[in-house]
Amino acid sequence: MKIAVVGANGMVGSRVIAEAVSRGHEIVAVFRRQPPTSLPPGVSAVEGDANDADRMSAVFDGVDAIVAATRPAPGQEHTVTATTAALLNAARTTRSRVLVVGGAAPLRASEHSDRLVLDNPEYVPAAIRPIAAASVAQWETCRTHPADSVYLSPPALLEPGRRTGKYRRGAATLIISADGSSRISAEDLAVAVLDELESPGRSRHFTVGY
Repeated sequence: MKIAVVGANGMVGSRVIAEAVSRGHEIVAVFRRQPPTSLPPGVSAVEGDANDADRMSAVFDGVDAIVAATRPAPGQEHTVTATTAALLNAARTTRSRVLVVGGAAPLRASEHSDRLVLDNPEYVPAAIRPIAAASVAQWETCRTHPADSVYLSPPALLEPGRRTGKYRRGAATLIISADGSSRISAEDLAVAVLDELESPGRSRHFTVGY
Protein backbone atom coordinates (compact mmCIF):
# COMPACT_ATOMS: atom_id res chain seq x y z
CA MET A 1 0.00 0.00 0.00
CA LYS A 2 1.19 3.50 -0.77
CA ILE A 3 0.48 5.82 2.16
CA ALA A 4 0.93 9.58 2.44
CA VAL A 5 1.62 10.88 5.96
CA VAL A 6 0.94 14.59 6.51
CA GLY A 7 2.62 15.87 9.65
CA ALA A 8 5.54 13.49 9.21
CA ASN A 9 7.72 15.35 11.73
CA GLY A 10 5.23 15.07 14.58
CA MET A 11 4.95 12.64 17.46
CA VAL A 12 2.19 10.65 15.76
CA GLY A 13 3.27 11.07 12.14
CA SER A 14 6.83 9.91 12.74
CA ARG A 15 5.61 6.79 14.51
CA VAL A 16 3.05 6.03 11.83
CA ILE A 17 5.89 6.13 9.31
CA ALA A 18 8.01 3.75 11.40
CA GLU A 19 5.10 1.32 11.84
CA ALA A 20 4.18 1.45 8.15
CA VAL A 21 7.76 0.83 7.06
CA SER A 22 7.98 -2.18 9.39
CA ARG A 23 4.94 -3.62 7.59
CA GLY A 24 6.43 -3.12 4.15
CA HIS A 25 4.33 -0.20 2.95
CA GLU A 26 5.56 2.56 0.62
CA ILE A 27 5.46 5.96 2.31
CA VAL A 28 5.23 9.53 1.06
CA ALA A 29 6.22 11.70 4.03
CA VAL A 30 4.91 15.25 3.76
CA PHE A 31 6.92 17.95 5.54
CA ARG A 32 5.86 21.58 5.85
CA ARG A 33 9.43 22.76 5.47
CA GLN A 34 12.46 21.25 3.79
CA PRO A 35 12.43 17.45 4.27
CA PRO A 36 15.37 15.70 5.93
CA THR A 37 18.08 14.36 3.66
CA SER A 38 18.11 10.89 5.22
CA LEU A 39 15.00 8.72 5.49
CA PRO A 40 14.39 4.99 5.98
CA PRO A 41 14.17 2.77 2.88
CA GLY A 42 10.70 2.87 1.38
CA VAL A 43 10.08 6.47 2.41
CA SER A 44 10.09 9.38 -0.03
CA ALA A 45 9.83 12.94 1.25
CA VAL A 46 8.01 15.90 -0.24
CA GLU A 47 7.52 19.46 0.92
CA GLY A 48 3.95 20.69 1.16
CA ASP A 49 1.57 22.90 3.05
CA ALA A 50 -1.50 21.05 4.37
CA ASN A 51 -3.59 24.17 3.73
CA ASP A 52 -2.82 24.11 0.00
CA ALA A 53 -5.44 21.74 -1.44
CA ASP A 54 -4.02 21.95 -4.97
CA ARG A 55 -0.53 21.04 -3.81
CA MET A 56 -1.86 18.24 -1.63
CA SER A 57 -3.92 16.87 -4.53
CA ALA A 58 -0.71 16.54 -6.52
CA VAL A 59 1.04 14.86 -3.58
CA PHE A 60 -1.87 12.45 -3.04
CA ASP A 61 -2.09 11.42 -6.69
CA GLY A 62 -1.51 7.67 -6.82
CA VAL A 63 -1.59 7.01 -3.07
CA ASP A 64 -3.96 4.46 -1.58
CA ALA A 65 -4.42 6.10 1.82
CA ILE A 66 -3.59 9.30 3.68
CA VAL A 67 -2.85 9.84 7.35
CA ALA A 68 -3.47 13.42 8.48
CA ALA A 69 -1.55 13.93 11.72
CA THR A 70 -1.16 17.69 11.76
CA ARG A 71 -1.34 19.81 14.90
CA PRO A 72 -1.51 23.62 15.09
CA ALA A 73 0.99 25.75 16.96
CA PRO A 74 -0.25 27.22 20.26
CA GLY A 75 -2.49 30.17 19.51
CA GLN A 76 -3.36 28.84 16.06
CA GLU A 77 -6.09 26.43 17.14
CA HIS A 78 -8.61 28.32 15.00
CA THR A 79 -6.85 27.04 11.86
CA VAL A 80 -7.66 23.37 12.47
CA THR A 81 -10.93 23.20 10.59
CA ALA A 82 -9.61 25.01 7.51
CA THR A 83 -6.53 22.77 7.38
CA THR A 84 -8.65 19.64 7.77
CA ALA A 85 -11.10 20.78 5.09
CA ALA A 86 -8.23 21.45 2.67
CA LEU A 87 -6.84 17.96 3.21
CA LEU A 88 -10.27 16.39 2.80
CA ASN A 89 -10.83 18.36 -0.41
CA ALA A 90 -7.51 17.12 -1.77
CA ALA A 91 -8.26 13.53 -0.74
CA ARG A 92 -11.64 13.66 -2.46
CA THR A 93 -10.02 14.94 -5.65
CA THR A 94 -7.71 11.92 -5.78
CA ARG A 95 -10.35 9.52 -4.39
CA SER A 96 -7.99 8.50 -1.60
CA ARG A 97 -9.14 7.35 1.82
CA VAL A 98 -7.95 9.62 4.62
CA LEU A 99 -7.53 8.84 8.31
CA VAL A 100 -7.52 11.96 10.47
CA VAL A 101 -5.78 11.66 13.83
CA GLY A 102 -7.65 14.15 15.98
CA GLY A 103 -8.35 14.63 19.66
CA ALA A 104 -10.26 12.95 22.49
CA ALA A 105 -12.62 15.88 23.09
CA PRO A 106 -15.35 14.73 20.64
CA LEU A 107 -15.75 11.44 22.55
CA ARG A 108 -18.42 10.80 25.14
CA ALA A 109 -17.21 10.66 28.73
CA SER A 110 -17.67 7.10 29.98
CA GLU A 111 -19.19 8.15 33.31
CA HIS A 112 -21.47 10.77 31.74
CA SER A 113 -22.64 9.47 28.37
CA ASP A 114 -24.55 12.69 27.72
CA ARG A 115 -21.40 14.81 28.08
CA LEU A 116 -18.43 15.21 25.77
CA VAL A 117 -14.90 14.79 27.06
CA LEU A 118 -14.49 18.45 26.09
CA ASP A 119 -16.78 19.41 28.99
CA ASN A 120 -15.07 17.27 31.61
CA PRO A 121 -12.40 19.33 33.43
CA GLU A 122 -10.77 16.13 34.68
CA TYR A 123 -9.62 15.48 31.12
CA VAL A 124 -9.71 19.00 29.67
CA PRO A 125 -8.36 21.65 32.03
CA ALA A 126 -8.72 25.27 30.98
CA ALA A 127 -5.18 25.43 29.59
CA ILE A 128 -5.88 22.92 26.82
CA ARG A 129 -9.52 23.75 26.15
CA PRO A 130 -8.75 25.73 22.94
CA ILE A 131 -7.12 22.76 21.19
CA ALA A 132 -9.76 20.41 22.63
CA ALA A 133 -12.58 22.57 21.28
CA ALA A 134 -10.78 22.70 17.94
CA SER A 135 -10.80 18.91 17.76
CA VAL A 136 -14.58 18.85 18.25
CA ALA A 137 -14.94 21.25 15.31
CA GLN A 138 -12.47 19.12 13.37
CA TRP A 139 -14.59 16.01 13.85
CA GLU A 140 -17.67 17.91 12.69
CA THR A 141 -15.77 18.95 9.57
CA CYS A 142 -14.92 15.31 8.85
CA ARG A 143 -18.42 14.09 9.67
CA THR A 144 -20.08 16.43 7.19
CA HIS A 145 -17.50 16.26 4.41
CA PRO A 146 -18.13 13.91 1.45
CA ALA A 147 -14.54 12.63 1.33
CA ASP A 148 -13.89 8.99 2.28
CA SER A 149 -12.58 9.64 5.78
CA VAL A 150 -12.31 8.13 9.24
CA TYR A 151 -11.57 10.08 12.44
CA LEU A 152 -9.41 8.55 15.16
CA SER A 153 -9.81 10.01 18.64
CA PRO A 154 -6.94 9.00 20.95
CA PRO A 155 -7.58 8.55 24.67
CA ALA A 156 -7.10 11.36 27.17
CA LEU A 157 -3.33 10.81 27.44
CA LEU A 158 -1.19 10.24 24.36
CA GLU A 159 2.56 10.32 24.78
CA PRO A 160 5.71 8.57 23.57
CA GLY A 161 6.26 5.15 25.08
CA ARG A 162 6.84 1.61 23.95
CA ARG A 163 5.17 -0.49 21.31
CA THR A 164 3.22 -3.40 22.79
CA GLY A 165 1.12 -4.08 19.72
CA LYS A 166 -1.96 -4.31 21.94
CA TYR A 167 -4.86 -1.94 22.45
CA ARG A 168 -8.63 -1.87 22.80
CA ARG A 169 -10.81 -0.35 20.13
CA GLY A 170 -14.02 1.56 20.85
CA ALA A 171 -16.57 3.70 19.09
CA ALA A 172 -17.41 7.19 20.39
CA THR A 173 -16.90 6.71 24.14
CA LEU A 174 -13.59 7.33 25.93
CA ILE A 175 -11.82 4.10 26.85
CA ILE A 176 -10.87 3.80 30.52
CA SER A 177 -8.47 1.12 31.75
CA ALA A 178 -8.88 -0.93 34.91
CA ASP A 179 -6.71 1.51 36.88
CA GLY A 180 -8.97 4.42 35.90
CA SER A 181 -6.59 5.98 33.38
CA SER A 182 -7.26 6.74 29.73
CA ARG A 183 -4.06 6.45 27.77
CA ILE A 184 -2.03 4.88 24.98
CA SER A 185 1.52 5.24 23.72
CA ALA A 186 2.08 7.02 20.42
CA GLU A 187 3.70 3.81 19.22
CA ASP A 188 0.56 1.74 19.84
CA LEU A 189 -1.64 4.47 18.36
CA ALA A 190 0.41 4.02 15.21
CA VAL A 191 -0.33 0.29 15.34
CA ALA A 192 -4.05 1.13 15.46
CA VAL A 193 -3.67 3.53 12.53
CA LEU A 194 -2.07 0.89 10.33
CA ASP A 195 -4.55 -1.77 11.42
CA GLU A 196 -7.39 0.52 10.32
CA LEU A 197 -5.74 1.28 6.98
CA GLU A 198 -5.12 -2.38 6.28
CA SER A 199 -8.54 -3.60 7.49
CA PRO A 200 -11.00 -0.69 7.54
CA GLY A 201 -13.77 -0.76 10.11
CA ARG A 202 -17.34 0.34 9.51
CA SER A 203 -17.37 3.46 11.67
CA ARG A 204 -16.25 6.94 10.60
CA HIS A 205 -15.24 7.72 14.20
CA PHE A 206 -13.40 5.40 16.55
CA THR A 207 -11.07 5.49 19.51
CA VAL A 208 -8.44 3.27 21.06
CA GLY A 209 -6.84 2.83 24.48
CA TYR A 210 -5.44 0.29 26.90
